[in-house]
Amino acid sequence: MTNVNITRDILHRQIQDKTVSGFQRFYHVTEPFIKKLGLEAELQGHTGCVNCLEWNEHGDLLASGSDDQHAIIWDPFRLKKVTTMHTGHAANIFSVKFLPHSGDRILVTGAADTKVHVHDLIAKETIHMFSDHTNRVKRIATAPMWPNTFWSAAEDGLIRQYDLRESSKHSEVLIDLTKFCGQMVEAKCLAVNPRDNNYMAVGANGPFVRLYDIRMIHNCRKSISRFKPSAVRTFLENQIPIPEKAVQYYVAGHLPRKLRDYNNRLRVLVVTYVTFSPDGTELLVNMGGEQVYLFDLTCKQTPYTLLVPQTWQSSPDLEDGKTTNDVSNGIHLPDSHIRFTQSKMQPNAADLPPHLEKIKQQANDEFAQQHWTQAIQLYSSGIYHSSSNAVFYGNRAAAYMKRKWDGDDYDALKDCLKALTLNPEHLKAHFRLARCLFELKYVSEAQDCLSDFKGKFPEQAQSSACSALDKDIKAFLKTQTEDDMAPSYIRNSLSWNEPILKDELCFRVQSLDYKHRYCGHCNTTTDIKEANFFGSKGQYIVSGSDDGSFFIWEKETTNLVGIMQGDKSIVNCLQPHPSYCFLASSGIDPVVRLWSPRPETERENSRRVVEDMEGAAQANQQRMNTDPLEVMLHNMGYPISGLRAAGPDGSDDEDSSDGQVQCRPS
Repeated sequence: MTNVNITRDILHRQIQDKTVSGFQRFYHVTEPFIKKLGLEAELQGHTGCVNCLEWNEHGDLLASGSDDQHAIIWDPFRLKKVTTMHTGHAANIFSVKFLPHSGDRILVTGAADTKVHVHDLIAKETIHMFSDHTNRVKRIATAPMWPNTFWSAAEDGLIRQYDLRESSKHSEVLIDLTKFCGQMVEAKCLAVNPRDNNYMAVGANGPFVRLYDIRMIHNCRKSISRFKPSAVRTFLENQIPIPEKAVQYYVAGHLPRKLRDYNNRLRVLVVTYVTFSPDGTELLVNMGGEQVYLFDLTCKQTPYTLLVPQTWQSSPDLEDGKTTNDVSNGIHLPDSHIRFTQSKMQPNAADLPPHLEKIKQQANDEFAQQHWTQAIQLYSSGIYHSSSNAVFYGNRAAAYMKRKWDGDDYDALKDCLKALTLNPEHLKAHFRLARCLFELKYVSEAQDCLSDFKGKFPEQAQSSACSALDKDIKAFLKTQTEDDMAPSYIRNSLSWNEPILKDELCFRVQSLDYKHRYCGHCNTTTDIKEANFFGSKGQYIVSGSDDGSFFIWEKETTNLVGIMQGDKSIVNCLQPHPSYCFLASSGIDPVVRLWSPRPETERENSRRVVEDMEGAAQANQQRMNTDPLEVMLHNMGYPISGLRAAGPDGSDDEDSSDGQVQCRPS
């Protein structure tokens, strides 16, 4: 028996015994194991794309669902099938879930035939069939606290709740997104907080993620039930309101304003996956057409560029540019971020210890060689070890502005504001802030910021960099149409032209911003692509990609640490084992692949490691900005050039000038 098989047998026995041992801690997800990750085995049995994977609670069984309408239960450590059954679905299966506390006997599936089925795996029978949805069912969610209850999200815009203790063969509508967003809204994914099962995250088409308190929704229903039956029926037929405290919206701060750009490029923004961190304090979102985002549920960070729409300035609910919870939605440059007293300044570059000074110099060298991503990663490492140093933030902002990937300008803006908070006299950060605002099309704010910069640093007022930005701002304002001045945040919040309710607009205005952003993968081809936490503490982030690879990032630094080739076409599913450094992946190929730390010789021989990580990430950025027709032709074998990705010669007027204000790192 080989060492690999011995290790697999030990793992299997450990899981079967459900013991916590030194061996289990040894196999905890760590950086050395991430670097040794390689393909261990392929599980063959499906005849179509494998669209969903799910571990049971103890990690000794793995369920898969496929286009072939079959579900297979695997013993991944023995590399064998435990159960194979036709689910009774008439179309692609998109979600499989073990029902908690059922002894791994009950499996729930959702499919493109609009049906939700409940199966007894021992009897190999479908024991419940629900036909309440009217469009494709994309995700099923369960909760340990409610072993007889589960939920489904479907493209009819509904989140339905099921209770197997009820005699009825129907479900109830928990959330109806169409009541707020119109009939074309589609629910794509959902997840229940593992630590507090009262909270549910829902993703749909559009950039917004919704976090619901299920208790508040049920309490509202109970209060309605006190009315006369006829009144209740009329009320329900019209609309079931969601109480204000039942939902919180989250959005990457730049996306609402940028929706017109994405629509013009025929890129659809859609939340393809949501999941909570193991401790329930963070929410991870895979944004189709964009990047992967991490939201901190314990920190209410208002988006920096989320301005109150002009049409609602006079609304009694949104007075003086503030929401009803008194959180400002504007960028107040002079008061909030720049006019700090000198006594509040934090340590500068001269105070860096030797090891951080070395990191800064390495990052500056990469920047000088126009290796923007390497520079960003080094600056991020510096920030992780010294979060109170303004120089790292200011320099990373410069690298973001040069790289010009989707969302880089907004991350640069956040870094500039952070640098100015730490050091109000940071000249470069102040000027870069004005440039970021302009690039994000907050032109009047950019003009105010530039004016403030000239007043604070009069010796820079006549520099060529200032003159160039001032010229750009004036040229834009001169050509601006009435349509450009319209509140695009409202008009472009959806990709269709249906009216949305005032309550929905208020929820969006009060959206909270992201903490971290993870770049490199591509998610434009499928709407089931996952992103997950990897490790018992969620210390890594993993996501599949349209290039057939899956990507691994450090959670806190956001640095890309590994890329593996996981499919001939697209990796959609990545499900980490609940206890060990062990991954299951699937995609277009009709197989399930298992990944674990491998001996170096085996890892090299597998030819699955993508060595040129920056090149792969750059290619994916180009892929995301290529016309969909060109992508289709490329997939058919036609050579295309696509759109040129911004690179070393990416335009940045402040840097092409000879003025004193430069984007070079400090």
